Amino acid sequence: MLVLRSAALFVVAAVFEIGGAWLVWQGVREHRGWLWAAGGVLALGAYGFVATFQPDAHFGRVLAAYGGIFIAGSLLWGVIADGYRPDRWDITGALICLAGMAVLMWAPRSGG
Repeated sequence: MLVLRSAALFVVAAVFEIGGAWLVWQGVREHRGWLWAAGGVLALGAYGFVATFQPDAHFGRVLAAYGGIFIAGSLLWGVIADGYRPDRWDITGALICLAGMAVLMWAPRSGG
């Protein structure tokens, strides 16, 4: 159950961070307006808040593991929102990052 909670928090955090960055990009680079950018800034703040609910209390580990989610999630966001078509190396790299995230967060640890 702890792994499911942690995975769900990673997904929610990814939506906030990647979505927030995308909103800023749309607001500034695509000239959709400052309200889009402001919404992005709020979403980025929400990402940081959601990340604090991870059951692991080690900031460095959570942020490092989140890097794998960010990479894979960013590719998926690009596919859905912008029509990006990843090649086999994009997909291979994303899978490696997800495996690294799983090892960082959920590998058995000694008590010491």
